[in-house]
Amino acid sequence: MDIKRYYDQGDAHRKLMGDLKPESWAWHLLGFVIPISVLLGNLMSGWWTVAPLILTFVIGPLLDMLLGEADPNRPIPENGMPYEAILVAHGLLNPVILATLCWRAFLDGNVWTTWTAAASTGVAAGISGIIVAHELGHKKPGSKRWWLGRFNLLLCMYAHFTTEHNYNHHRNVATTADPVSAPEGRGLWTHVAQAIVLQYVSTWKIEKKRLAKRKKSDAWIRNPVLIGLVLQALLLIGIGYGLGVWVLAVFSIQAAFSIVLLEYVNYIQHYGLRRKEGERQTVMHSWQSEKRWSRWALLELSRHPAHHLKASEPYWKSRPYEGAPTLPSGYFGVFWPSLFPPIWKRWMKSKIPR
Repeated sequence: MDIKRYYDQGDAHRKLMGDLKPESWAWHLLGFVIPISVLLGNLMSGWWTVAPLILTFVIGPLLDMLLGEADPNRPIPENGMPYEAILVAHGLLNPVILATLCWRAFLDGNVWTTWTAAASTGVAAGISGIIVAHELGHKKPGSKRWWLGRFNLLLCMYAHFTTEHNYNHHRNVATTADPVSAPEGRGLWTHVAQAIVLQYVSTWKIEKKRLAKRKKSDAWIRNPVLIGLVLQALLLIGIGYGLGVWVLAVFSIQAAFSIVLLEYVNYIQHYGLRRKEGERQTVMHSWQSEKRWSRWALLELSRHPAHHLKASEPYWKSRPYEGAPTLPSGYFGVFWPSLFPPIWKRWMKSKIPR
């Protein structure tokens, strides 16, 4: 089903329903629950540093189940300002959370709460850092919000992500040319290891090709991938030299944790969905989920087919698609099964469209 036909059908249905209103933007404030719990954990230490992990990996799957699914026929909100404000607030909150992690590690050193705080901060960085940067990376290049996204990617040690995502993933999704489109049968851990390396290679080739058009002999030095790696290295050196080895360690752990969570999301978003050579991209090449908790906590990321069909649209305009592949639960709910490849493969086998 193409996007125009879907929206036409949705408009006709709403006219029949009559009383349906847009979902309140206030529900998306729940997306701050995890990042703020991490902030409090970093400030208070102790068992508070474990609370965000329990909230994310224990309570989160339960909320996906208990809160159910949204009504897919609700109209698109007319005012996007509250949603954009939420997006920017996340992007500004992430550096603050990282600063509190470094402060905590500097004070406490090598104690168990330092490491749980690092893992918890990695979860927050995945949400307020990388997910937000993913959305902001589709804004006008060079704009303030675009730079805010790039800054957060730098803090997560994944500065190349915007280029790879915009210029390769969106173009080659569900094909072998896309490192993050996992074919059926590939396990999560194999996928993560391959995706991280191959995305660097892919991004380097993309930027090299773009720079070659300028026909300058020093084009390789200007490669944004190289510049990003240098900036990330300088950041790590500065942290290690200025704040000490334990701060450097926890900062690196939070970045690694956020990257693994990103590649987990990439894995479940396209697992087993493939395009034939020359086939047009459709809603059948991305998994969606209408579970309320995943939608609210992750800025509508679970409405992924809509994002791929119209990447320029802001997240708050994303709508579900009738007939699109649907995950058996939300992004929180499928986390634990995906960690065990035999269980995941058996669970998903009958759900992949043939």
